[in-house]
Amino acid sequence: MSFCDDCFKGVTHEGTPKGKWEKIGGIDCYVGTPPVDYPKDKALLFLSDVFGMQLINNKLLVDDFAANGILTFGLDYFFGEPIPADAMQSGSAFDRDAWKNKHGYEQTRPAVDAVIAALKEKGINAFGTTGYCFGAPFSVSLAIENVTKVTAVSHPSRLKVPEDLEKYLSVSKAPLLINSCEEDAMFPAEAQAKADEIFGNGKFAPGYKREYFPGCKHGFAVRGDTSDPRVKAGKEGAFKSTVEWIKMYL
Repeated sequence: MSFCDDCFKGVTHEGTPKGKWEKIGGIDCYVGTPPVDYPKDKALLFLSDVFGMQLINNKLLVDDFAANGILTFGLDYFFGEPIPADAMQSGSAFDRDAWKNKHGYEQTRPAVDAVIAALKEKGINAFGTTGYCFGAPFSVSLAIENVTKVTAVSHPSRLKVPEDLEKYLSVSKAPLLINSCEEDAMFPAEAQAKADEIFGNGKFAPGYKREYFPGCKHGFAVRGDTSDPRVKAGKEGAFKSTVEWIKMYL
């Protein structure tokens, strides 16, 4: 399971989380419920980076989706053991390798399936995803399996390019948004160009869009340093594009 150094870097943001923790299908979820009337049969699955739903940045993003009228579930597929926020600090002695060995796709995907099954029992029958870094492969897999209706990914990691993208093209019916950036070892310029080659110019009938944010690097949509105007614009731009994409297709 490959990562880059930027997968583990970033800054924590300030704010007061408004959502609530709920146990859904046996899995802890941070739930953002819209303050206004919203469709009760639709849900957005927020598939986080390695810092999980315990990171305030991720909670605040879930709250922001909810504030835009989207019922949102942030899944704790690390079972209470995400990488701690203080591991972002330089000189951290956190054992990344030991953590990665315990939290691969095979260990974490069952939690995603359990939450979806439980939400279906509650009457939710249409799902979208927004996947960040570690969470992006879940978004892609669920779309390939046609479990979900719409996909957004931001600075995705652990994707096989072009294989995963070609499979998505051939079998998925879920419109795809990619929020990409200038400096990203996990989804570099070559991968971005390949995605455009595979999906662009109307090749993917359900819908495809790739946003590009200059001056930003891997992790910007969640952990970017918003004191940098270009990173602030990128973070806000990625959120805006995701909200619009989800609302258009979910």
